[in-house]
Amino acid sequence: MNPEKVIFGFFIVLSLTLNFGFVLGEIDDPAHHHVYELFAVVVVNLIATILKFGDRSQMGAVLLATSLVAIMQLFAAVLVWVMAVHVNGVGLTETVTASIVSLSAGAMLANVVSVILLIIETVMLRR
Repeated sequence: MNPEKVIFGFFIVLSLTLNFGFVLGEIDDPAHHHVYELFAVVVVNLIATILKFGDRSQMGAVLLATSLVAIMQLFAAVLVWVMAVHVNGVGLTETVTASIVSLSAGAMLANVVSVILLIIETVMLRR
């Protein structure tokens, strides 16, 4: 067993599960989507992205691309949150919350693609 692959797989799957936990709930209810959970999603996705920089294969390039997409989506969600709460003072209205959750759902889709690619890569190594 390769410890690097275990850590790599751990962070990829953790980023997906944390993102799923944040997205789960009513899309427009701020009580279902906590700021610390979004923060955890961003941090774990950043770690997963950094771990993907070492792989120089074609699969590694696609995995890195999916991580970059997820990070961009999550940064956009954080930006919407910060603008609504701290800059504009609007707060977490239903519309703002729906936008944040929608952006996070896009990041979750990118994380799903990462996990699927990881599974494909693992199955191909067995042959």
